[in-house]
Amino acid sequence: MNMMVTNLDPGAGLPAPARLHGEGDRTLRAGFIPLVDASVLIAAAEFGFARKEGLTLDLVKDVSWANVRDRLAFRQFDIAHMLSPMPVASMLGLGSNPSPTITPFSLGRGGNAITLSTRLFDRMRDTGLSGGAGALENARALAKVLADMKARHEPVPTFGVTYPFSSHNYEFRYWLAAGGIDPDKDVKLVVVPPPLTSDALAAGAIDGFCVGAPWNMVASERGVGRIVAAKQDIWPSAPEKVIGMRPEWAETHPETVSRLIVALDAAARWCDQPENHDALAEVLADSRYLAASVKIIRHVLAGEFSLDAKGNRRVIDKYFMFHAGFANYPRTSHALWIYSQMIRWGQAELGLNPARAAASAYRPDLYRAALGEGSAPDDADVRIEGADEDDRFVDGHVFDPSKLPDYIAGFAVKSALPFVAGSDEI
Repeated sequence: MNMMVTNLDPGAGLPAPARLHGEGDRTLRAGFIPLVDASVLIAAAEFGFARKEGLTLDLVKDVSWANVRDRLAFRQFDIAHMLSPMPVASMLGLGSNPSPTITPFSLGRGGNAITLSTRLFDRMRDTGLSGGAGALENARALAKVLADMKARHEPVPTFGVTYPFSSHNYEFRYWLAAGGIDPDKDVKLVVVPPPLTSDALAAGAIDGFCVGAPWNMVASERGVGRIVAAKQDIWPSAPEKVIGMRPEWAETHPETVSRLIVALDAAARWCDQPENHDALAEVLADSRYLAASVKIIRHVLAGEFSLDAKGNRRVIDKYFMFHAGFANYPRTSHALWIYSQMIRWGQAELGLNPARAAASAYRPDLYRAALGEGSAPDDADVRIEGADEDDRFVDGHVFDPSKLPDYIAGFAVKSALPFVAGSDEI
């Protein structure tokens, strides 16, 4: 039975922001995690885009996504750099401390990658994996290695992701499943903060991870990891990080929300220009932000991947898209795809009311109100995803939001675990 969800109104119950000219200059306390995909937020603060709109961004570096979630909920933050699934999870009441959260602005696309330990990748090469293998071939080679490990009664490998309700969790699971690997049975998934992933891989505490830049590049430069798939290989349009805020805060500060979106839009345009990447990399490398090598950050911004310590490289065009291609637009069908993966992996229940709640997390109406209708894409906010030649999913599936039950049923690998409300477990 199909469940029609194409007529959802994500703006129902909240007024669109208006330029009321009554809120004046404001300081916004904003939480962030030290990742390159915080660039737009950092650039807005450092290069005057926020100040031009009468805003001061007080950026606070945090150590975990759970902390960011809780500090936004408890009003220690006004806004926050967040994983794209976090507002969806919050509106579904998922997690240990769900608090309603919306996003009117995406911070861009790209930045994630999957890195496996060199010892595990060497075993994949022993299966006959070619040097130029793609993401799907790598997943299938890993499946062969896991079958061999099982036959030898070896423990299953442990892989790190950043948070249960994260693009990294869903993308890692999607890639594994595309290769015929069951993420709940054939491997063990654990939560590891992004800055710790390279050290954990080197120490043998984990056998691979999916996180954002620059930490995949750090592991490969150290010679302890091999990048086997990038976000673009799994789904190029997959939403990554967003600006999260409490719905009541957005409702009571409409002009501030508008001015924030205008500032972030200008910063995103600036970040997209290659001639600005040297200046951006210098700022990101500062100890207040990423505390990472300028050289590595510059390579990441250029999409230049160091695959291993031997000098093998891969260049991904538009690895980061901060603004182009409507990368900042909070599209409702993206929220619904995230919801579909939550159902697929036993985190959420299928139903029309939950689908409406999931859709309400993404607020394209607030984006359009701030920047004008001409700033939005011409197609519908709820659209079919993965059907375009340059926007395919790694396994060839196409997501039709109006047919959620059929879409989820169409996967050969999905969770058999019962849904547990409020769980923060992987």
